[in-house]
Amino acid sequence: MIELEENLRFLNELKIKLNQIGDSIKIEFLKNELKNLEKESLQDNLWEDQKKSNMIFSKIKVLNQKINLFENIRSELNNLYEMNELLQLEPDETLVQDLLQATNNVKVKVDQLEINTLFSGKYDFNNAIITLHPGAGGTESQDWVQMLYRMYGKWASANGFTLKELDYLEGEEAGIKSVTALIAGENAYGYLKGEMGVHRLVRISPFDSGGRRHTSFASVEVLPEITDDVDIEINTDDLRIDTYRASGAGGQHINKTDSAVRITHIPTNIVVSCQSERSQTLNKENAMKMLKSKLLDLKEKQNKETISELKGEQKDIAWGSQIRSYVFCPYTMVKDHRTNYEVGNIESVMNGDLNNFMREYLKMLVK
Repeated sequence: MIELEENLRFLNELKIKLNQIGDSIKIEFLKNELKNLEKESLQDNLWEDQKKSNMIFSKIKVLNQKINLFENIRSELNNLYEMNELLQLEPDETLVQDLLQATNNVKVKVDQLEINTLFSGKYDFNNAIITLHPGAGGTESQDWVQMLYRMYGKWASANGFTLKELDYLEGEEAGIKSVTALIAGENAYGYLKGEMGVHRLVRISPFDSGGRRHTSFASVEVLPEITDDVDIEINTDDLRIDTYRASGAGGQHINKTDSAVRITHIPTNIVVSCQSERSQTLNKENAMKMLKSKLLDLKEKQNKETISELKGEQKDIAWGSQIRSYVFCPYTMVKDHRTNYEVGNIESVMNGDLNNFMREYLKMLVK
């Protein structure tokens, strides 16, 4: 069968690609490192140093995950290869279709593993805090923010991440004025960091009775959630903390007490807010995490040694600054202006099919 011959060639290509990934992540070195750490973990006096023991077991866990993922994919590829050869000798239409589907599934896993090898940033492993704001244009841009927020939610769900809404301000007529969410999972920030920037939409407006074409803009800010081991000194005298009653779409975001928290960092004029929890204390903790992430990002971008040297920077959410365009009319296309990667299936992208865009961006960083 021609299908099986083509599938066998494809499986060979996936094997070659997986071997290249193995060389890239130094899989044999990782296995040796794991053996050494496991020996070290058996030492009688290890628990006398709690910090060291925690670090060793944390490394063992990470290495086990990396090695098992690689070996499981390799084993799956070998099994599919053997099944392909058997079916060439004794064809079975049902089993052939199962094989082709399984091959597509393992391709997704290999592609995902390839993306993982491209992570090189200091905070790529962290969770991500994502904030969306509309540009000029009122309801049009606010509706575009809602579309993007749905897109990232779909992407998170499809790729095994969880999304927790931290702050939400709905539009007056439709859409979202601003929304902040925590996307949690291994390498969440590594995947999403390339989404930061201005996103441009071209479509026939559903809010225009004349059916005219409109261009809308929205900004996406992506920051790593800062873990406790990263020290960010914040002077409490530099903070203004306000509490207010949470509000939002329908009844799901509404809280009947003044539990929502807004924190303003006066020197930089950075404002963060959180209303996801019923507890004011928890909302304040989440808001402080968001503030630390923003200050760390600003500090690293400006290469400043202290928080006191920082000043906020405001960029226009408008034409000429977009990183990606989404065109619904007069043709359909999504194009990333940094990598020039583009696809015609805009519906798939809006339903969360973003991994190829993320992969191309990560490849660009390591060139």
